[in-house]
Amino acid sequence: MSNSSPRNPLIFTGIKLSRYEYYYIILIHCQGIKIIRLIIIKVLVYDYMEYPIRINKYLRDKGLASRRESDLLIRDKKILVNGKVAQLGMLINKEDRVDIKESNKKLIYLAYYKPRGLATQSIGDEPSVIKNWESKRIFPIGRLDKESEGLLILTNDGRITSKILNIKGIFEKEYLVEVREKLANNIVEIFKKGMSTEIGNLLPAQAKILNTRQIKIILHEGKKHQIRIMLGELGYTILSLKRIRIGGINIGKLKPGETRNLTKAEVDSIKI
Repeated sequence: MSNSSPRNPLIFTGIKLSRYEYYYIILIHCQGIKIIRLIIIKVLVYDYMEYPIRINKYLRDKGLASRRESDLLIRDKKILVNGKVAQLGMLINKEDRVDIKESNKKLIYLAYYKPRGLATQSIGDEPSVIKNWESKRIFPIGRLDKESEGLLILTNDGRITSKILNIKGIFEKEYLVEVREKLANNIVEIFKKGMSTEIGNLLPAQAKILNTRQIKIILHEGKKHQIRIMLGELGYTILSLKRIRIGGINIGKLKPGETRNLTKAEVDSIKI
């Protein structure tokens, strides 16, 4: 996500940012048949919809299916609202829970190098990771802001979402950052103690100065624009920000836009 967020932005995080929350639905693809399933995780967002809203428009506005596709899924009785089969034309309220029946499918796990300048999710006609991969019914776990680059995990397995985005910080996220100004030696200790910022109190972070303008930072949480805010409050201007590791998964030799299949060991590590 960029610093100049698009209108009505969705914000995905493992940290509670507002009172709004919903169960995020995704499209997946199995043996040539379009189906959808529910990720069993509450994702906290700034809700931009006006309720009540027709169910097909609700799914369309979430970027999950066209109105036509939604109507077909409803006719096939694949969508439940508060545990009951959805009806064509029904209205969805903010507090409603939308569940999607799932079928067996081949699970896919990819390491993806998100290029700088590409949003993870966007509204309108702007390109994004989600739009680029939705035809394959594969989605990113978490996100990187538009001006950041580096590692994202792409998958059609919603079960791993809660583990990777867990607020307890089971999965470290490691970043390589370059700044315009010369780095002070005490920055490592500042991060190690934790910081009080405009987005709240931050957990202690590990850091290692590589040279006068490059630093590696390891986070145990993932608040919106966290590294940009941490460095910004200390007077630094970020020139580049690249995520190079999530847990035991490294970006390795991937170049911008490239993907690779996760190894069995890597997949097992995110299923723990």
